Amino acid sequence: MDEHMDGAPSAEASVLDHVPMRNEDGEIRHEFVEEIAHAIEAGDSAALRACVAELHEADLGDLIGALEPDDRVRLVELTGRDFDFSALNEVDEAVREEILEELPPETVAEGVRELESDDAVELLETLDEADQEEILEKLPLQERVALERSLLYPENSAGRRMQTEFIAVPHDFTVGQAIDYMRETPDLPDRFYEIYVVDKDQHWQGAVPLDVLLRARRPVPLTELTDEDRRRVSVLEDQEEVARMFGKYNLVAAPVLDTQDRLVGVITVDDVVDVIEEEADEDLKALGGVTSDEELSDTFLTIARGRFNWLLVNLATAFLASSVLGLFEGQLEKMVALAVLAPIVASQGGNAATQTMTVAVRALATRELGSSNAWRVIMRETLVGLVNGLAFAVITGIAAVAWFKIPGLGIVIGLAIICNLVAGALGGILIPMALERVRADPAVASGTFVTTVTDVVGFFSFLGIATLWFGLK
Repeated sequence: MDEHMDGAPSAEASVLDHVPMRNEDGEIRHEFVEEIAHAIEAGDSAALRACVAELHEADLGDLIGALEPDDRVRLVELTGRDFDFSALNEVDEAVREEILEELPPETVAEGVRELESDDAVELLETLDEADQEEILEKLPLQERVALERSLLYPENSAGRRMQTEFIAVPHDFTVGQAIDYMRETPDLPDRFYEIYVVDKDQHWQGAVPLDVLLRARRPVPLTELTDEDRRRVSVLEDQEEVARMFGKYNLVAAPVLDTQDRLVGVITVDDVVDVIEEEADEDLKALGGVTSDEELSDTFLTIARGRFNWLLVNLATAFLASSVLGLFEGQLEKMVALAVLAPIVASQGGNAATQTMTVAVRALATRELGSSNAWRVIMRETLVGLVNGLAFAVITGIAAVAWFKIPGLGIVIGLAIICNLVAGALGGILIPMALERVRADPAVASGTFVTTVTDVVGFFSFLGIATLWFGLK
């Protein structure tokens, strides 16, 4: 008897139609999550399987993230073969590890077999070697060898990102033979944009785009259509460089070659989009002093431990900046206005430096800033700091005089603002460039150094000028 004939409403009627998954803003509905949680609690595998079958892997990933931890593993168990394991690549790494560690290796291996190789590698690479080996042992030999080979490539390399499913045909094929080969081969990639031509030893000879292939007559030799200059990547090439190449040359796919120029895989634009998002996320977190692997699903202790070291560095630099104030302790006691206004000078310089630093770090990451245009960009940012410094010198000077009724104070703070905004502009671009030169990540370390420079210059210039102007000792 059909499982839906026993009086229980189908998942389509009770969940997906009755309660839409997302609201008008695209956010997952709490009511929808509750319906799924109730089905999990009731062990209603038929309803859950029907629901999962209707969801895109990205939506299923969002649903998993919204469920309580205990319900996530139960959802996978209850939906069995209907669960799409590619959805686990759409959730936080901590959530993915938690689910995979709770599932039997046989279940994970069965799910991995249904994935394209690049998705399978992404799923497995977050696990430790022992867990990887336990799952790989459950796979057929050919699949296990292919995944093990991909996992041996360096992290963040093209070899890790590529999928090993592609279409390669002999260089002496005709168009008709290539088309017949694709029609008769059962295990073609789910999505492909071109076929590749190789010799008998699998050495890459060129590529034939599908639109070119389909416009040609069957007797035409593939060699007449082959693009031998097609852009390709090495298995060892950094994924960020691959993404940059895709963006620069508007690629949708690129063949991946090993060190002997043998065709071993292909990278497609959907993988590159993931790389771009990951790299942007990593840079954004680094600018804030947050570790790249921090996720929203992490516990408060994990997050606190990850942020502690950078906060400790910031504390040390803050003491350095504050020591400048100690040099002018006597002057601050004689004129309280200096203590009140000094943080304004430092803050303005810090904000200006952060603006310059953000642009510089991004330009370095995208290779838009280099030795060929460095001097021009430095001069431009210096002029920006000078112009904004003059503008804010007037604004801040007028405000300071109106506040404390001391005419000379406006000139003092105005000069200090100009000094610090120029210093901030220079620090914001020179420090990231210097870190890049010594092969340190500018996104990680620039913020603290730049802030320290603007604090020290801001305090010292303001209090130093005030000491000279007012004759304080």
